[in-house]
Amino acid sequence: MSELSALWRHPEFRRGARDMSGIGLGLAAWGLVTGVAMVKSGLGVPLSLFMSLVVFSGSSQLASLPLIAAGAPIWVVWATAFCVNLRFVIFSAQWRPYFGHLPRRQRLALGYFTADLNYVVFMRRFPRPQPEPGQTQYFLGGVVTNWGAWQVPAIAGIVLADAVPTHWGLGFAGVLALLALIYSLLSDRKTWLAAAVAGSAAVAAFALPLKLNIVVAIAAAVAVGLLIDHGTRPPPMRAAEERP
Repeated sequence: MSELSALWRHPEFRRGARDMSGIGLGLAAWGLVTGVAMVKSGLGVPLSLFMSLVVFSGSSQLASLPLIAAGAPIWVVWATAFCVNLRFVIFSAQWRPYFGHLPRRQRLALGYFTADLNYVVFMRRFPRPQPEPGQTQYFLGGVVTNWGAWQVPAIAGIVLADAVPTHWGLGFAGVLALLALIYSLLSDRKTWLAAAVAGSAAVAAFALPLKLNIVVAIAAAVAVGLLIDHGTRPPPMRAAEERP
């Protein structure tokens, strides 16, 4: 109990929660739309609650829901969710210099709470890839805001889905919320280029069945990101240049 109280009073914990609070409104709108969408897709309240709490990834939920509703094979659902979440492999690799020294159980717990905007905010606060005091507290402070801003509206959307008329245009509201979140992630030319390629690929492959154009867009964006990263890497120093 004393450790929890000390965590809440830690200045980095409060700073992490404060930095994430500015993005909470967009997350809340996205969570509400996703909660309603899960029930409207026929999952039912218990399974929707389970999915919201276990699959802590709104993009994976929204990508897999049309496939589940259309009766797609389970391997297509799993493959789509896997492709959508490939970005977390990159995030975890970037987080390794900060949290690699922690026990495995603690790293697994932190892994569940990782999210796109947590990554952006954390890297702005700690740009140097090395362990520093307060990093875990800052991460957990952002997690409290991020997780709560998502789960509370999502659960409200699940419970109240039957009372929400379909003509309210929640799908359009979800698109607007996603656009706001995506814009916050476009920080340089590399991400802008990857986003443009993903959007173009999604439109070009729109005729594919089972929403597979989403998988095509993700694969194209990942390929472009890898090519850009490989092309901008500095060349290795020769042995003669390394000697003083």
